[in-house]
Amino acid sequence: MLFRQIFDEKLAQYAYLIGCQQTGEAIIIDPERDIDQYLDLAEEEGVEIVAVTETHIHADFLSGAREFAERLNTKLYLSDEGDENWKYEWVKQDREAGGSYDYELLYDGDVITIGNIEIQAVHTPGHTPEHMSFLVTDKGGGATQSMGIVTGDFVFVGDLGRPDLLESAAKVEGAMDPSARTLYDSVQRFMELPDFLQVWPAHGAGSACGKALGAVPQSTIGYEKQFNPMIDAAKRDKDTFVDAILEGQPEPQIYFARMKRDNKMGAPVLGKLPSPKHITARELKEVAEDDDALIIDTRLDRSAFMKRHIPGALYAPMNKTFNTVVGSLVEDETQPITLIVDEEDVEEAVRDLVRIGYDNVVNFASTETLERYFDEDGPVATIDEIDFDAVDELRKQDDVAVLDVRYRSEFDSAHVDGALNASYTRMPEYVTDLPEDKTFLVHCASGARAAAASAFLQSAGRNVKYVNDVFADYNARKQAVTA
Repeated sequence: MLFRQIFDEKLAQYAYLIGCQQTGEAIIIDPERDIDQYLDLAEEEGVEIVAVTETHIHADFLSGAREFAERLNTKLYLSDEGDENWKYEWVKQDREAGGSYDYELLYDGDVITIGNIEIQAVHTPGHTPEHMSFLVTDKGGGATQSMGIVTGDFVFVGDLGRPDLLESAAKVEGAMDPSARTLYDSVQRFMELPDFLQVWPAHGAGSACGKALGAVPQSTIGYEKQFNPMIDAAKRDKDTFVDAILEGQPEPQIYFARMKRDNKMGAPVLGKLPSPKHITARELKEVAEDDDALIIDTRLDRSAFMKRHIPGALYAPMNKTFNTVVGSLVEDETQPITLIVDEEDVEEAVRDLVRIGYDNVVNFASTETLERYFDEDGPVATIDEIDFDAVDELRKQDDVAVLDVRYRSEFDSAHVDGALNASYTRMPEYVTDLPEDKTFLVHCASGARAAAASAFLQSAGRNVKYVNDVFADYNARKQAVTA
């Protein structure tokens, strides 16, 4: 059996290429939308991807299932469990229109055969109603029992998939508590599986699909039974589990609702990656004057951004947080995007964006071009940068408010006296409720999230000062004074 785990570091997402080396056939599980990465890997391994399946209708990235079907007529295996609101509508619509998708709808216990590999679907609802896990058995190697289980967003290393997203992200009112109770039932079934089975999750540390995911890429059922705190809660009783799994879940990125919608209704076929134009300083000035354009500045030095940047530009550094920041702050995925990014990073940035549905990447300008833009007197905006000592002084003024953009659970554990809380992951949703007559002192834990939030708030017309300081150090000093 061929087994390859493919990791997207920024979305902390795992896809799986599983194949039969004897027959040269393979299946891809939970592929992202830019499918060339999987085709290249399959070619390197000497197998052909003949089938696609996925564990559930994803909230944090656009699925590549439709891309495979449209471009390569690859066989689809998709869950038909769950209620009528969680069916794969794009497959249904293709059937009704007399389309040609080669697909099979999966129910609990169904088996997918790929050469000498058997993959059995196990309905594990809770994170989503239609969620499937997959037991993998290497029949060609003589195995009579499964080697492991692809758990999707059901079981992670050290955590479980959050059951609140239907309500908190997709706005299905009243879904949170019933989903948590359904997840409890799925966990009971999970605990009946053999301890030796490996656990292959869809996400690792850094994903917002849980609250305490481990950075280890795989585990075993036996280990998770002993050391996963959410499974431990499920060993007690249902009410205890529901309270534990729902407590402290981070506010989901605002783009999650759009991913749910598009993966259900059918993600637009990508075909190939966008190829943004490399523009000059003069052209950058024209873009800066265009009210319909969106400029995303990816420089790593956030102090340099605060010192001078293009008016209205958003700040999303080209690091692990890049697509999380964009997905949290940009509601309109059709808006034409111009990136401030060096040429060697353009393809990476474009891939990051199309994976979460931002296809209209039309231009890019290098940091050198940006400097020429400044030198040629292009319009410039600035944001004052302060520390927590300045916060303590300024917050006494009537026209000033401290804005904490950490998650609510972080805020509840400790915060600046009198501060407001609005997680940066949902800032476009919260900004209209913030007072308009205040200058906001924007902070987070380290300054990273606050930098992105400060740029967004300024672009929305608010007065801001950016707190580039460590909250834990400030809080420790305050605690010491109190003591």
